[in-house]
Amino acid sequence: MLERAQTIDVTTEPELEIQHVGQTFARPSGNPVVVLDDINLTLRTGEIVGLLGRSGCGKSTLLRIVAGLAPPTSGEVRHRGAVVHGPAEGIAMVFQTFALFPWLTVLENVQAGLDAIGIAEAEARQRALQAIDLIGLDGFESAYPRELSGGMRQRVGFARAMVVNPAVLLMDEPFSALDVLTGETLRGDFIELWVAGRLPTKAVLLVTHNIEEAVFMCDRILILSSNPGRVAAEVTIPLPRPRQRLSSTFRDIVDDIYSRMTAGPVPSTTCEKHAAGMAGIATRLPPMSAMRIIGVADTLAAPPFNGEADLHDLAMRLHLEGARLFRLAELTQMLGFAELHNRTLHLTTAGRALAEEDAVARKRLFSDHLLRSVPLAAHICRVLDERPGHTAPRRRFVAELEDHLSPEDAETTLNAVIEWGRYAECFAYDHMHRRFSLENPT
Repeated sequence: MLERAQTIDVTTEPELEIQHVGQTFARPSGNPVVVLDDINLTLRTGEIVGLLGRSGCGKSTLLRIVAGLAPPTSGEVRHRGAVVHGPAEGIAMVFQTFALFPWLTVLENVQAGLDAIGIAEAEARQRALQAIDLIGLDGFESAYPRELSGGMRQRVGFARAMVVNPAVLLMDEPFSALDVLTGETLRGDFIELWVAGRLPTKAVLLVTHNIEEAVFMCDRILILSSNPGRVAAEVTIPLPRPRQRLSSTFRDIVDDIYSRMTAGPVPSTTCEKHAAGMAGIATRLPPMSAMRIIGVADTLAAPPFNGEADLHDLAMRLHLEGARLFRLAELTQMLGFAELHNRTLHLTTAGRALAEEDAVARKRLFSDHLLRSVPLAAHICRVLDERPGHTAPRRRFVAELEDHLSPEDAETTLNAVIEWGRYAECFAYDHMHRRFSLENPT
């Protein structure tokens, strides 16, 4: 049966220990890419701990190591004292994408994990029904994923994780694929169940880009630096639950974390990118259109900002939630059109030019900065230039990226660069034949 935990107090008992974990990937040139370096973390009973950091800092890689889905290059992960060598009993994961079997009903999707570990049919069905009821989907047992909203599908993902009674729940940006209101509701429902002690889970490790989400949900937050990923800071959240987002204390903590994360500019010079080699080419990029990036420059250049803006004020003006704006600000900085310091985004000289030029000059400027600042875009152009016929199949670049990124991240990253490269007319891409070329886009 699905166990219902009592209200949990944080104790010194460790559920999970990450000890000196490092992750390095080989590359054809022979120089390895260091993604994670000497990560240490103890997750105790009763804690929700957040991993927060810029795109590409290794958060999701670390979560996969903890889940036993990938071995670390160095160090080890222990669950209740036992070294994790593969998927471990007592550890479950909720993914960013819903990852449901479309041909199975809600009940069958939730029950699938129990069937895989040999739980008897009657007990598996009873536990699956209890998990569905707990997570707020009673009445939808016979529905198929296509009949559900995004929020309901993610609830199925939570139920599927909870049904195995995990001591440790790993969550990889579980709310980021949802609209703002749905994500807010699901976060609130999860915390309500956690505080009431109705979840079987003893501890939670949450990966997120969203600073407000981390402060709302977590007892502690570890901020990871990039290239390689290291623990740069640890922030304890002393607020009782339920937490009020508009309170001055809550806002002060959010501001402090913003300041820590934007204390210095992200390395973005050509020399630094070239030195990174394949590590730079395989930097995970979020899906964000070129026009969104240009829109930041336009907004910053216009009154009332006149060249610089606090991220919170900019989020209000652009109608973006904090995490999405933070990613957008990172990309604008990466391309050299802005600099991010202490939670304030400042236009650079190039950013002002981008906002003031006509459409043709904008494309030319965007192209120059794209090829200088995004190694993957420059790599695609270089390969196309060198190949007979100046064409290359998509799979050629996907295979390179998958040496360093998950298949999902590889696809997302390549799609982002395709959108930017086509806008800037650096290269053409034929979606039907999934092929790059140097022909002028038509």
